[in-house]
Formats: sequence, C-alpha cells, structure tokens
Amino acid sequence: MVAIRRMMAVIAIFAVSSSVAHAAEPMRLRVADSFPKGHYLVKLILEPWMEEVRKRTNNAVTFEHYPAQQLGKATDMLKLTQTGVADIGYVAPAYAAEKMPVSEVAMLPGAFTHSCQGTLAYWKSARSGVIAEQDYAKNNIRLLLAVALPQYRIFTIKAPVNTAADVVGLKLRSTGGAQDLTLRALSAVPVRMAAPDAYESLSRGTLDGLLFPLESVVAYGADKLVKYATDGVGFGSFIVSYSISDAAWKKLSPEVQKAMVDVAEEIVPSACKHVQDTDEETKKKLAAHGVTFEAVQPDARAKFNDLLKGVAKTWAQGLDARGKRGSDALKEYDDLVAAIPAK
Repeated sequence: MVAIRRMMAVIAIFAVSSSVAHAAEPMRLRVADSFPKGHYLVKLILEPWMEEVRKRTNNAVTFEHYPAQQLGKATDMLKLTQTGVADIGYVAPAYAAEKMPVSEVAMLPGAFTHSCQGTLAYWKSARSGVIAEQDYAKNNIRLLLAVALPQYRIFTIKAPVNTAADVVGLKLRSTGGAQDLTLRALSAVPVRMAAPDAYESLSRGTLDGLLFPLESVVAYGADKLVKYATDGVGFGSFIVSYSISDAAWKKLSPEVQKAMVDVAEEIVPSACKHVQDTDEETKKKLAAHGVTFEAVQPDARAKFNDLLKGVAKTWAQGLDARGKRGSDALKEYDDLVAAIPAK
C-alpha cells in the first residue's frame, strides 16, 4: 500500500512538472510575407515589432518569420492568414482588392503628401472606422501594423515621361483596383501583378514600365532595368500591412494582445517618417546610378492632375453601387489626412 502511494505521488509530481514545463513553452506564431530577405520595411517595422513584443511578454510569444513567399504567394496572404497557414500575414489590401476594396482609399492618386499623413489616417480608419468595418471585420482579421508608402512614380525603360501624352498606351505594372483606375484615366494599359513578378515581366518586354515606389524598384532589382522616373506628380500609393486572424488573436492572452497593440502604437508613427526619409535617400542613390528623374513641368503637372481628379469619385461610386460605403470611406479618409500636417 505504501509503495502504491509513493508511486502515485511520483506520478502526480511528474504530471505537475510536465504541466508547468508545458505552460512555460512560448507560443510560436508564424509570420509570412512576400518581401525579399532583408527588405527595408521588414527591418524597419516587422522585426523591431516582433523583438519588442517578445521582450515585453518575457518570451511568452515568439515569432517564426517566413519571407519571400515561402508560405505562399503575396496574392494569397489573406486566405493563408484566415486559414491558419500563417498566424500573421502580410495582407496587402491591394492584392486582395475584391475582399478589401475600401482600403484602396489610401492608394488613390494624390490622396496625401507625406507618408505619415497616409499612414496615420489609414491606421485610424482601419482600426475603428469605415475601413475597419468593411475590410477587416468582414474578413475576420485584425490589423497589427501598417504603413502607407510614399506616392508612386512611373518608371520606364525606353523613353522618359514628361507629359500626359507620353503615358498613352504604355503597359505599366499595377496592383489592380484603384491603380487600374489611375492608369486608365491616363490612357495607359494596367497590367496586374504582384511586385515580386515585376522584374521578369519588365526584362521580357511585356511591360513598358512600372507604377512603383522608389524603394521597391531597388528591392526587386528593377533598378537594373529602368532608365527614367517621373518627379513631381503623385500617382497613388500602397498600403503595407500585417494582420492576424480573429481565431489566432483569440488564442492570445490579454497580456500578449496588449503588448502587440502597445508596440505597434509606438512603431507606426516613427516608421512612416523613416519611410519618407528613405524615399529621398533612395532617389539620390538611383540618380547617382544613372536613373534620370524627369521633373514634370507646371503645365504638364496641371494636365496630369486634371486627368486624375475624377479617379477618387469614380472609385467611391463604384463601391457605393456594391454596398461598400466608398463615399463614406473617402470622406472619412480625406478628413483624417487633412487633420495631419505634412511633415
């Protein structure tokens, strides 16, 4: 009888020890994106966020980062995140425009001047405004990190773009949605594709150029191909964002959830400033390596702006017709941008 009691005591101790060990194991979250390894946005936003969250939770949560489409294509990140293939995914709304169309309000031409205007306006609307309701809640995901890239430029290989007439008929890379509307307003031909696929299409001649931000030209190797870039006109933007599914979020403790939110609140406002500063630095580097930046003259700029002025209204009305509150999103976003000074 004594032997049995001793055995039971040992078993109980072992069970408690195992339970404590199991409880001490950190929760590992898979983070997936399509950026090439070492991309500046990963180093600027994602990596500092992951590291700080890990520290503040005393290693209660750790992250496994899968870059360069290792877990799936950029265009599939929404589904991969919703289904748990990735716990946190680089869900860029432009790549999921059919399911997240309202987010494209931040990608309209001339929507903002400085990255921080676009970023902070999106950040608010996507967490507690029209975008949050239409694009995030309905897709059962939650925004964790976001930044609006500086205004896009048109990059070409064979000839510079000095006037609106120079764009007519050009086959230019687009993410779809709002960028398609922008290019069609200029009588260009939008060719939808994710950024990682742009280099090959450009090198094969199936594209005449790119609608791209400066840093992505370098990150995806297109700086080896393009010769000219516009300067002085904003042709839209792109929202870089990481999201977590509601199912994965609910598995986290309140302490971990709070750490994730708090760290993001600290990182996002400074990250957008660095993004804008990086844009200026990259421009100088590209110019030094032979890319010619064509300053659009006042008359030509006025023509571009005239052609683009109806894009936002067309975009909003198109969403309204689908019951997606496009006009509400446009007004809300414009008001938020107006309240944020260009730095």
